[in-house]
Amino acid sequence: MSSAKKSAERLIKKYPNRRLYDTQTSSYITLTDVKQLVLDSEDFTVVDAKTNEDLTRSILLQIILEEEASGVPMFSTDVLAQIIRYYGHAMQGMMGSYLEKNIQAFSEIQRKFTAGAANFDGKPFSPEMWTQFMNVQAPIMQGMMNNYIDQSKSLFVQMQEQMQNQSKTLFGAAFPFAVPPTDKK
Repeated sequence: MSSAKKSAERLIKKYPNRRLYDTQTSSYITLTDVKQLVLDSEDFTVVDAKTNEDLTRSILLQIILEEEASGVPMFSTDVLAQIIRYYGHAMQGMMGSYLEKNIQAFSEIQRKFTAGAANFDGKPFSPEMWTQFMNVQAPIMQGMMNNYIDQSKSLFVQMQEQMQNQSKTLFGAAFPFAVPPTDKK
């Protein structure tokens, strides 16, 4: 990260009493305020006021926890369990990258869709209009998402197969006694 971008970032200090202090506004803020910074796409960093340790990820996870605990959760129990299972697994780094790329792709699709519909009848879409639109478009959107998920799953399986083949090649050359010979007919 460049020093120019870092200096433009909003700095939030977390004190031992769990209060968050926004150095830009010189006031205490809440997690709801931090969530609004995220929604507004503002760059910020949260640091421990004593140690200067970066706490941004922990604050973002705390916001996700609160969102999941109230209202309609985004993740099912099964999805959360699967994510936990990847921690410490050899595929952890790949899974993080895979999820990040999929969320980026989904965000890009959403951005393009929103940009195309932003000035419907010369007026921006209100949340109520989006709700009505999505109720009508839900089957179409569900079909698009299912296709996207199928493609994503296929790419992930291909990536896994390539890694297995590369591992066999690598370990086969280094340890020929460890890789069983393939059955050629």
